[in-house]
Amino acid sequence: MKILETHIVPAIDENIRLQEYASTIFRSITTRNGIKKAIKRKEILLDGEIAQTSDWIKEHQKIDLLQSETKAKKIFQLKLAIIYEDEYLAVINKPAGYPTSGNYFKTIENALPFNLKVSTEFDTLSYPVPVHRLDNPTSGLLLIAKTRTMQTALHLAFEDRTIQKKYIALVHGSTSQNFKITDALDGKSSSTQFIKLKHLEIENLAYSLLEAHPDTGRTHQIRIHLSNNDFPIVGDKEYGMEETSKRFRGLYLASIGLKLQHPKTRAILDLNLDLPKKFRVP
Repeated sequence: MKILETHIVPAIDENIRLQEYASTIFRSITTRNGIKKAIKRKEILLDGEIAQTSDWIKEHQKIDLLQSETKAKKIFQLKLAIIYEDEYLAVINKPAGYPTSGNYFKTIENALPFNLKVSTEFDTLSYPVPVHRLDNPTSGLLLIAKTRTMQTALHLAFEDRTIQKKYIALVHGSTSQNFKITDALDGKSSSTQFIKLKHLEIENLAYSLLEAHPDTGRTHQIRIHLSNNDFPIVGDKEYGMEETSKRFRGLYLASIGLKLQHPKTRAILDLNLDLPKKFRVP
């Protein structure tokens, strides 16, 4: 491991634990929970020794934050469309048919170093990493962290639900104009808001083109919410139905909107994709 940041404790007037104190001194980790995780990963040294969550801070102590050395990654040379990029984060348009990450070679994560510039920030990650995921058959906007600080900040933003996501979906059946589904998933609360954009009649069957806004981020949330309410997404082999029309190819779900406040610059990023070609059905 290499030393990422170093701090010398000045004169202090109170007894304070390392876990609480360290969240105020490092630029790349600014929360107690983040410090706790770093201690568990043995990434914090106190006077050269591996720190413990029970350690107390004393004047003149040296606190080092370490960065784990990462094994060389095998780069997947898949060209990606870059929607936004700066020194801290990026947003790419994920193509359908590739997992976001996982124990495979052909993942979007393994393709990121082939597409994104290396950050010049002090806490640049060894490789850029996605901070959320899109299912293998789902295409669209994917948010990427390029620095350790940004990775932490974006995870917190998702936890605080300050990042807004917009999806487009083509479903079987005729839905209401505007509706909300709040069915719990795996015992956890979940909520998705839907707006009907268009009613379609294809080969004498009814379909609805929907805009979906998930308020929570449960696994497969939009797909399960729609399927459980008798409006399965077209092409959803896991939660849907057998397609009778040969005109449909793949899953008709895409992430087309992403809105957030940039954790570093504080600028509002409001990124949107045009309606994907396959959704432009008559």
